[in-house]
Amino acid sequence: MKAILLAAGVGNRISRMIESVPKSTLPINDKPLIRITVEKLIKLHMEVVVVVGYQREKIYEALEGLDVAYYANPFYDITNSIASLWFAREELMGDVMIMNADVFVSETILQNILADERDNVMAIDVTRTKTGDYFFTTTDGGVIRKYGKDLPLRERSCEYVGIAKISSRFTEQFRERLESLIDRQEYRLWWENVLYSFTDKKEHPIYTIDVKNEFWSEIDYFDDYERILNYISGELSNGE
Repeated sequence: MKAILLAAGVGNRISRMIESVPKSTLPINDKPLIRITVEKLIKLHMEVVVVVGYQREKIYEALEGLDVAYYANPFYDITNSIASLWFAREELMGDVMIMNADVFVSETILQNILADERDNVMAIDVTRTKTGDYFFTTTDGGVIRKYGKDLPLRERSCEYVGIAKISSRFTEQFRERLESLIDRQEYRLWWENVLYSFTDKKEHPIYTIDVKNEFWSEIDYFDDYERILNYISGELSNGE
């Protein structure tokens, strides 16, 4: 299986706090976040692809010595992550995990996603509905019905974690829809909008998998980064 990490964006919401470095390279216990993630993926026997853009040299430096394939989004400052994924579209074959590079997750979360046998699945946290960045309304079976940053509280079932898996049975449909959206010049969308587009007319179910209380954090704000540092500090103090 391949893993595609999207690491091209500037990260405007946190950029004023971190002095011109990609947020995926922020140090976690003296090691860049993206290196921690890639090492976990390689340990799980995955081929890793990284899409770079903003301050790409910092990404290369963070991943030095690791077996990683790179693609570049030269238009990272005027496009969104759907364009970054499009530049790596030739890698969308077979089973593929797609992940935002600014997400810290446990190895257990990755293992559970990989073990899921459905043809697509997006990682969620059902314990987070009051505060967060992006929310879903799901059916009792975990199929996405609504999605959005401003989803009304009463309609929120969970928060999105920032990772999805596309199985070989669905990859071709996914890639064709990606191409279609780019052909329509929808290059300011998130890459996840490719999946959401299937829910709009109920063309194909988009499933979810709960992280089951495992720790995770996507770095949108500096508080998110501090939460990871506090978690790691607690692990170290407990001898884990």
